[in-house]
Amino acid sequence: MAHLYFTRHGQTFWNVENKICGATDIGLTELGHSQAKELGEKILQQGIHIDEILYSPLSRAADTAKHISRITGIPMREEKRLTEQNFGKYESTARNGEEFKVAKTNFICSFDGGETMLHLAQRIYNLLDEIKQQPDKVYLLVAHNGISRVVNSYFYDMTNEEFAAFGIKNCEIRKYEF
Repeated sequence: MAHLYFTRHGQTFWNVENKICGATDIGLTELGHSQAKELGEKILQQGIHIDEILYSPLSRAADTAKHISRITGIPMREEKRLTEQNFGKYESTARNGEEFKVAKTNFICSFDGGETMLHLAQRIYNLLDEIKQQPDKVYLLVAHNGISRVVNSYFYDMTNEEFAAFGIKNCEIRKYEF
């Protein structure tokens, strides 16, 4: 059965500070670099077959992908559509802020200068549709928590509240089957 893998980048400085990164380019902490290397080792140890890594151009995801690629030898390629959602006025604010929690359930809101959830879903769904057309190739997508929500929603029904609350840990790997 055709499938792909998804992982979120390693820990960032703003993850530690409980801030929303969004499209702001925030780097990995030392722990974030270690998490990425550990994920590469896990992929090798578990014999997970991956043909190519596609990664977000933001440095936290790109650096995570580079560590994984160096350890595993899996070729990698930047995929601009995997860039994290621009959360507009909420970037650099508290991740668990009440106003932001409510705003995330409004799918056609641009957060005063950001990107709507619907636009984000369109670009990610288009990418997943393209990947689905290549059933003989297995990808690892290295991206962001916001992207993880959309990827999960492509494969599973979710309520608006479940969608807004969904997230994965730094360098957690998930398998999705088409």
